Amino acid sequence: RQYGTRYLAAMPTNLYGPGDNYDLNNSHVLPALIRKFHLAKLAGEGNRASILDDEEKHGKLPEPYRSVVLKACEKGQIPAVVVWGTGKPKREFMYSEDMADACVHLMNLDDKQYKPLLGASRNDGLPPVVNVGVGDDLTIKQLAEMIQEVVGNNGQIVFDETKPDGTMRKLMDIERLKKMGSKAQTSLKNGIETVYTAYKNA
Repeated sequence: RQYGTRYLAAMPTNLYGPGDNYDLNNSHVLPALIRKFHLAKLAGEGNRASILDDEEKHGKLPEPYRSVVLKACEKGQIPAVVVWGTGKPKREFMYSEDMADACVHLMNLDDKQYKPLLGASRNDGLPPVVNVGVGDDLTIKQLAEMIQEVVGNNGQIVFDETKPDGTMRKLMDIERLKKMGSKAQTSLKNGIETVYTAYKNA
């Protein structure tokens, strides 16, 4: 208000993309699962050198998980990938470049489209925020199975139901964004395939 700047906040859903954080101590669910399925695959191949190389690139594995992976590797076995909770909560995921495209789209709106989005110009009481997402979600179980397929890991998935599920659903309403002509172009599976390729080539 002080400088008459017309701010608009773009509120993103869960984002993923190349260059994500794969440190299992603090990564989000999608990159964490990519890394876990990849490491389990390497263990099944008995490829200790690649597991150690992965640690150099993406951070040391926490114990006791590290010992489990290396012991399985010695036997050429695929360790089970453990997922927190029941796998029933649903989440929405958006490819990072689709988020960037949506932001550019919002910045390029003409005044006729842009002004009604701003709080000072509106009378509906809503803040100058636009949800940015894909408008679709899937269960954590479905996500894990999709990542497993992309990685090419045929091991076991175990859901640790002693761990919390968190909020059961967080799907965004993106009708305002769609009405402005912006829509995500990257399917979740294609996005995961791109990210996994980047992960391996890091």
